[in-house]
Amino acid sequence: MKNDYINLIEPTPVLHTKKCQLIALLMKFLLQFTPIVTALTAWYLYDYFIAGATLLIMFVVVGIIRAKMRNSVIPPSQREYHYNDEGIAKWFTAKEICPKNDE
Repeated sequence: MKNDYINLIEPTPVLHTKKCQLIALLMKFLLQFTPIVTALTAWYLYDYFIAGATLLIMFVVVGIIRAKMRNSVIPPSQREYHYNDEGIAKWFTAKEICPKNDE
C-alpha cells in the first residue's frame, strides 16, 4: 500500500503590526503600478515610442523582481501555486522584513 499524501499549504501570513502592513501595501502597489507610472512619465517627458519601450522594459524588470521575491520566500512545496502581488508582498514582508514582529 502506498503512503501518498498531499502536504497542506501554509496560508498567506497575516501581518499584525501597522508598520508591516504598510510595507506590504507599498510593495504591492510598487509591483503593480511601477511599469505604468514609468511609462506615463517617459511619455510626458519624451515621446510615446520611448514610453512604449519603457513600458515593455519595466514590465520585464518588475516581472524578474517579482519572481525573485516569490522564489526567495515562498516554501518550495508551494511554488507551484499562483500568488498575486498582494500575496507575494505579504510573504516577503513576513519572512524578510519583519519576521520577529509577527510571531
